[in-house]
Amino acid sequence: MKKTLALVLAGLLVMCGLSASAFGKKKADIEILPTMESKSEAVNQVWVGTFQLVWNDLVNEIIKHPIEFKGYKSVMAEELNKQSFTTEYLSDSAYYKKWGLASPELKAEIEQGIMEKFNEKSDILNSFDWTPDNGKYILYAMLKKDFEYLKPFDKLDDAKFKGSKGKVQYFGIDKNTKGDVRDTVHVLFYNNKKDFALAITTRQNDTVYLYRTNDEKTLDKLYLDMMKKYRTSISNPKFTKSDEFKAPNIDFKTERSFDELCHKAIKDSDLMIDKAIETVEFKMDNEGVKLKSEAGIATMKAMIEPKTEPRKFYFDDDYVIFLQEKGKPYFAMKVTDAKKLQK
Repeated sequence: MKKTLALVLAGLLVMCGLSASAFGKKKADIEILPTMESKSEAVNQVWVGTFQLVWNDLVNEIIKHPIEFKGYKSVMAEELNKQSFTTEYLSDSAYYKKWGLASPELKAEIEQGIMEKFNEKSDILNSFDWTPDNGKYILYAMLKKDFEYLKPFDKLDDAKFKGSKGKVQYFGIDKNTKGDVRDTVHVLFYNNKKDFALAITTRQNDTVYLYRTNDEKTLDKLYLDMMKKYRTSISNPKFTKSDEFKAPNIDFKTERSFDELCHKAIKDSDLMIDKAIETVEFKMDNEGVKLKSEAGIATMKAMIEPKTEPRKFYFDDDYVIFLQEKGKPYFAMKVTDAKKLQK
C-alpha cells in the first residue's frame, strides 16, 4: 500500500512539473544582481553597474518618474529607482550607452559605437526585435574595463578553495616571491585569519579590493563594513616581507534576464518592459583584470491585462571583490565556490 501511494505521489509530481529540487532547490552557481543592495541565495553573486545605467535612462528619459507596476510591488524596481550608481562613478572611456526608438538604424549606430570605442561586438543586440513600432524603445549600455597591476604577481600552486574536492588556480605572493611587487599591495586591515582586506593598485586609476569575510550581507553592506574597518584599523598598512597572500583566478561569462520586471504595466505610463537582460564576462589573474558587461531594456505598449606575526592573506574561503574608479564601486562579487568560476 505504501509503495503504491509513493508511486502515485511521484506521478503527480511529474505531471505538475515538479521534482525533488522543488523541496530543496539547488542554489545557482552564479547570479547577476540588479543592484548592490539586492539579496541572493546564489553560491556566487556578481553585480556590475551596467544594468543600472540603462534603468536610469529608462526612468529619466522615457518614463520621467520612478517605475512602479500596476497591481504588483517589485522590490527590484524599488532598489533600481534609487539610482545609487550613475555614470559619475566611471570615466567616459569606461562605458558606452545609447537609447532610442527601435530601428535597424539604431542597432547599426550602437554596433558602430562599441566597435569604435572598445573594438567590441555585442552579444545581446541580436536578441532584441528592432522592427519599429509605437512605444518600442531600446536602451543599451556596455561597460568595459581592462587593466593591469603595477607588477604581475606570481602564479602559485593549485590548491583547494573552502575545502573543495578539486583544486583551483591561485596567484599572489609567497615566501619565494622576488622583486618589489609587495609594494603594490596595501593592507586595509588584518583583524584575524578570517577577517582582513587588501587593496591592489593598478596601472590605471582602478583599485582592486579583496575582503575576506563570512558575513551574510548584501554587497553594499559588505563594502561599507570593509571601509569602516579600514578607517578604524590599527593594522600595519605595509605589506611586509613576511606577509603572504593568494587569491584564485576568476574566469567566467554569464547572463541574466530580469523577468520580474517584464510584462507588467508601468503606472502613469502606457508602456511596459518587454525584455531586460545583462551579461557579465570577467577574468582576474596574476596580471590584471578584464571586464565586459552589457545590458539592454526593450519596452512596448502595455497590454490591458499584463503579467605582527607573518600574516597569510589567503583568499581560499568566502570573500568579496570590489572594483572602483571614482568614489564608489562599479563591480562587486561574492565568491563562495571558486571551482565553478574557472574554465
